[in-house]
Amino acid sequence: MPTYTTADLRNLALFGSGGAGKTTLAEAIMHSAGVIGHLGQVEKGNTLSDFTDEEKRHNHSLFSSILHCEHQGKHINLIDTPGFADFLGQSLSVLPAIETAVIVINAAAGVEPVTRRIMERAGDRNLCRMIVINKIDLENLDLPTLLDQVKESFGSACLPINLPAEGCSKVIDCFFNNEGRSDLGPVADYHTAIIDQVVEVDEDLMAMYLEKGEVTPEQLHDPFEKALREGHLVPICFTAARPHADPEQPIGVRELMEILVNLAPSPLEGNPRPFIRGQGADSEEFHGTPDPDQHVLAHVFKVVNDRFGKLAAFRVHQGSVRKDTQLYVGDARKPIKVGHLYRVHGKDHVEVDGAIPGDIAALMKSDEAHYNVVLHDDPGDNHIHLKPLALPDPMFGLAIEARKRGDEQKIADSLNKIREEDPTFRVRRDPVTHETVISGVGELHLRVILEKLKDRYGVDVDTRPPKIAYRETISTKAEGHHRHKKQTGGAGQFGEVFLRVEPLERDAGFEFVDDTFGGSIPHQYIPAVEKGVRQVLETGAIAGYPLQDIRVSVYDGKHHPVDSKEVAFVTAGKRAFLDAIQKAKPTILEPCVLIEVTVPNQYMGDITSDLSGKRGRIQGTDILGGDQTTIRAIVPLAEVMNYQNQLKSVTGGQGSFTMQFSHYDPVPGNLQQQIVSAYKPREEED
Repeated sequence: MPTYTTADLRNLALFGSGGAGKTTLAEAIMHSAGVIGHLGQVEKGNTLSDFTDEEKRHNHSLFSSILHCEHQGKHINLIDTPGFADFLGQSLSVLPAIETAVIVINAAAGVEPVTRRIMERAGDRNLCRMIVINKIDLENLDLPTLLDQVKESFGSACLPINLPAEGCSKVIDCFFNNEGRSDLGPVADYHTAIIDQVVEVDEDLMAMYLEKGEVTPEQLHDPFEKALREGHLVPICFTAARPHADPEQPIGVRELMEILVNLAPSPLEGNPRPFIRGQGADSEEFHGTPDPDQHVLAHVFKVVNDRFGKLAAFRVHQGSVRKDTQLYVGDARKPIKVGHLYRVHGKDHVEVDGAIPGDIAALMKSDEAHYNVVLHDDPGDNHIHLKPLALPDPMFGLAIEARKRGDEQKIADSLNKIREEDPTFRVRRDPVTHETVISGVGELHLRVILEKLKDRYGVDVDTRPPKIAYRETISTKAEGHHRHKKQTGGAGQFGEVFLRVEPLERDAGFEFVDDTFGGSIPHQYIPAVEKGVRQVLETGAIAGYPLQDIRVSVYDGKHHPVDSKEVAFVTAGKRAFLDAIQKAKPTILEPCVLIEVTVPNQYMGDITSDLSGKRGRIQGTDILGGDQTTIRAIVPLAEVMNYQNQLKSVTGGQGSFTMQFSHYDPVPGNLQQQIVSAYKPREEED
């Protein structure tokens, strides 16, 4: 088992927008702790955390990476996360593994959309949060205005715990120290502000502070952590992880590490992660206890398939995991044996004999351990899972097909492995368009997926935009009739069907009614009529898309005592239904989505105008803090299939959006004619 205890652990992750310097900061922390002797650089592809071929190619973090180090007798588990919005799911998925979310802000770029989303999600998960303003050595910075922007965006609880000084060449403490002058003004002013904030969570300490005017560092520790847990304080630190003057001498990094080991919460002190036992109305929420002698509860937050096999990284929330013990995976009734246990450090895996409460470890070659599953050692702990995370919806899609015949199964297996690793990646076979469609958060997300397919699994695919999954329906009542009569020399085929159709409310589906009487169609042939009708439902009548929201009533027909057969009534039902649809003013329906776009206020008019031009209907706007506005609109999916690139063009990359399916609406007449015309050649070939 480890030499450190649960009280010695510090679990944290670096979050923030791309370019904020998270990977460089992680590298500087490892260097300061003596883990590495030389600082790697993202541009050179030699950092600890950006070690995959894809990350080296793009010069950016694309996956979360686990590192660890020792400092002043404390064990720090540090997770470096990607900053591009396309990979936000990779970042958010590590939230259950940590106590403290460290939000890194580029001092030159300010508060960016990804930063806002991470701060909000970390707050929703009741995590302690810290802000690191990085790259403070850049020229022409306005740090006082940036501080105001941070407070406007995230609240008055955001207060500096240290300050840049001497032209941003160093940082000085303003929590325990109240003397001197910083680049932002007198230290005493910032000291008073943060102490006032901290003592508010402890009435006795506040009374003492008001009486004496000062408190000791020892008295501040517990209320500081309480303020962190309650979100009453979000401390701000300043760093330059890779200063231009001397890249090997980071500014503020050692001071940040002092704060992490002395003031950041251990698993014993942070807010526990929420588990749910049971399902549906009978489920109940509970929290694990970081007690080494309790039964095991651990959560898999990251899965990697590489050349060594499948690696499942997990956080122990309760109990101790030891080598050669047995664990149940989720609701499985058969346990797995923990043959090998590892501590992950970038691309390296070091075997260990156990993991204590609060620690992060990994299993290798365990096919049963999937992302988001709970590991436990009590067979009675079925139906336990972590409270679900709200991850971005994969709204950007591509239809793919094998470039080389015979690669279909290899591609399917490879996509399944990638799907195991990525909680925001989807693969589906569209039953309407008969395409294999992969979906991700954005264009870059899917580009990296395709690179993985080629580089890691050796398969090439052709891609194209996926077809829109239109639907067909009718607008009015109508009747249809068909007599099927076929003579083949021996016994013939005969069946005649009269039916009527009528539209149902949107999304009502399909109804089939037998209104025959007097044996005009014998009872045993009614299912055959319905079968013929359902064949048209699946293949469509005017453009090849499924039909919906229709009631079909069979009210009359004829049969022959010798020649009537099931196949005859299948054909008669199908042709009668097609006849009725042509008379019932058929129309094509298109999927519409609810889109929420968040942009700086200055772009609100451009976005609302752009959405209106895409046949969108504006549903409302919300003014947010930090000069941000959210616009809500209902828009046809066909108009926003490539919206990420369009939004980036309009806002210069400062906008973000979410989409979810809303409903189906009729396609305008001119567009319907184009869709129907495009279908006719295929229809004629058939």
